[in-house]
Amino acid sequence: MEPAGTAAPGQTTPRDDQRQAEFQNPGLYFSESQLTSLAAAGGNLLKQWANALTMIEQRYGVPREIIVAIWGHESHFGRVRPKHQAVRVLATQAFMGRRRTLYYPELLAVLRILEQDQWPEETLLSSWAGAMGQPQLLPSKYLRYAVDADGDGQRDIWRSVPDSLASIANYLHEHGWTPGRSWGVEVQVPAGVPCSLEGPRQGKPVREWAQLGLAHADQTSLPDKNSDAIAFLLMPAGRLGPAFLVSENFYVLKQYNESDLYALFVGHLADRLRGGSSFRATWAPTDPMQRRDIWAMQERLQFQGHDVGKVDGLIGFATRTAIGQWQMRNQRAETCFPDPALIPMIR
Repeated sequence: MEPAGTAAPGQTTPRDDQRQAEFQNPGLYFSESQLTSLAAAGGNLLKQWANALTMIEQRYGVPREIIVAIWGHESHFGRVRPKHQAVRVLATQAFMGRRRTLYYPELLAVLRILEQDQWPEETLLSSWAGAMGQPQLLPSKYLRYAVDADGDGQRDIWRSVPDSLASIANYLHEHGWTPGRSWGVEVQVPAGVPCSLEGPRQGKPVREWAQLGLAHADQTSLPDKNSDAIAFLLMPAGRLGPAFLVSENFYVLKQYNESDLYALFVGHLADRLRGGSSFRATWAPTDPMQRRDIWAMQERLQFQGHDVGKVDGLIGFATRTAIGQWQMRNQRAETCFPDPALIPMIR
């Protein structure tokens, strides 16, 4: 079967699903039943693989809970096994996929794996998008970051749990994970602090955020409230959901998957694995929007001089802050999140 988003030569390319698909409330990403299930299973696996995780933690400086959280999110701890042959998937994508420039190098990489790692082709199983094994690494990432942690001479991310866990840790380590620093913490943001201060371009020392009135979500003082360590405001749903102060390590998690929600899910699940509880703030219900409408909103904001990041119909931090800036400029309630009523207003 052809991967999604491909068309044989001479046929019409499928419509751009990014523009047509419905954009839902970010809170739907955080299914409580899924988090509870992953936390329970992950807690048992932390005990089962404690010795291997201790070695990996000491070598790479990445907390075991973060490693196991990624493992759980990517493949439900190896229980969800990829079903497609990576060579066939990547050859198809490189030949007639929408992102040929991405997949052609990945096809060459998987051929190098066959040559230098001596894996039979049937072993190299992947998702429909070419991500392989329990950590879901693309072939180029496998070549660079996969690790033989169990000492059997193979970097087996399909069957070896130690190899899979060490490969995740090595990936984060090589992307700059700072040992001893948390990914972040849920906070309360006073109404007088603009939500347009969100994002990786507007970091401040923790002490400055504390001086602005930000507090821990449980209403206690911020951890390290007098620290000069740089932290960043994260509000994935603007004022319509929980807010967080995150460290550079949060953005290292985004190197594994560029989504804010992915990185937040991993960090939150890691906290659950340490005995933490659910988010204290709730995700307010929002009206679904078509991505093509968000796309149009981004174009209008950009025309007015706002930096919305990439015009793609997705709500990243730049688009959220641009919406907040527009709302403040036009004396409207600042939410930093789109809603259908804004579409005709932003001209």
